[in-house]
Amino acid sequence: MVCAFNGWNDAGEAASAAVSFIRGSFDAEEVASIDPEEFFDFTAVRPTVRLTEGITREIDWPVATISAAAVPGAEGDLVMLQATEPSLRWRRYTDNLVATARELDVRMVITLGALLADVPHTRPVAITGLASDRSLVDRLGFQHTSYEGPTGIVGVLHNTFASAGIPAASLWASVPHYVAAAPNPKVALALVRAFEGIAGVVVDAGELESAAEDYERQVSAAVASDPEVKAFVERLETAVDEVGLDTPDEEDLPSADTIARDFQRFLRQRGPDQT
Repeated sequence: MVCAFNGWNDAGEAASAAVSFIRGSFDAEEVASIDPEEFFDFTAVRPTVRLTEGITREIDWPVATISAAAVPGAEGDLVMLQATEPSLRWRRYTDNLVATARELDVRMVITLGALLADVPHTRPVAITGLASDRSLVDRLGFQHTSYEGPTGIVGVLHNTFASAGIPAASLWASVPHYVAAAPNPKVALALVRAFEGIAGVVVDAGELESAAEDYERQVSAAVASDPEVKAFVERLETAVDEVGLDTPDEEDLPSADTIARDFQRFLRQRGPDQT
């Protein structure tokens, strides 16, 4: 079972895009959903309105969708959870997901997440792996984390599955904070590739690879158009490339808001056909 949630855990929409791409790569069928009524504050996470055939107004609620697909040549089927991070009753929510996983005979869970970080877009995407037990850590080659602090529904769900005796692994990707506002196919591709290695399935990601290459070219062009941003990215590259080098001093860096605003303006100037 592979899971991703829109919201706090989904910088650059990378994790949700990865699961959406995985789902689209197989002949998946929806097998379950969670009614959002008791798990969302709709003033915080609002439903959206869309028009069908330009006339009929329909409401899309932030529902959790669970799909399943057979994977040719794999040891088992694949279950995919796509959802929005709930606002309320996280323990009941995750207990419902555990019950659904048991009913579907899920043997392992992989959660995907993406967080903002001081990393350059020009380097390979950094993926951090967490696992629920020592044997899984050793088998997957993960490192133990020392992080303490706020967590999202992905962290809670990972812990709930582990407590229920269902092996769980969590993959977290680092997203450059200066382009966090745009969908990030490069990070989504990295999560898909990391998922393949753990799940033992092969995903045809040719389309996503092309999107990632186009994305990196656009970001590089945007960065090159602003000397301040270009210098900042070069310092990040140096910090990544040279072992033991500290990241740039905070006072020397342009603000994330300034960088994001410049990048978004660049994309708007290029027009909808090129973004």
